[in-house]
Amino acid sequence: MPTRLEQICLDKGLRMTEQRRVIARVLSESQDHPDVELVYKRASDIDDTISISTVYRTVRMFEENGILERHDFGDGRARYEEASDQHHDHLINVQTGQVIEFTSQQIEDLQKKIAKELGFELIDHRLELYGKPLSQKAAKVPPEESVVNIKHTTHSKKSV
Repeated sequence: MPTRLEQICLDKGLRMTEQRRVIARVLSESQDHPDVELVYKRASDIDDTISISTVYRTVRMFEENGILERHDFGDGRARYEEASDQHHDHLINVQTGQVIEFTSQQIEDLQKKIAKELGFELIDHRLELYGKPLSQKAAKVPPEESVVNIKHTTHSKKSV
């Protein structure tokens, strides 16, 4: 059974070598926003014949085909996540580097309102907030609980 990313690649007509399948699987199973080095480590744990250059080429190909989104969270590393039709924003914990995904209808509405007031129709945006935890509890949100819906303030797994 192909992973989500592998199936998207197949649907787009991309040639899937065994190494690309492993890389797609690693990315599909990621609950975080790994950089290429981390993808390489995880992929080479599965198949030790995978080279770092193969990971770089594959990640670039996935990005160019709209399968992955690239992010720069200010730590000097390009980080990746599966492209999604469901919009979300990011809050980066500057102490730990953890990336928390969240949605907020209030923020979405405010951005549209501001664009309209300035004479624009908002067609896209990216919001990245950088902060440090107010409490120790907030500092220790596990990666599997990295999606937060502000309106309901509930934690849940990332579903794509």
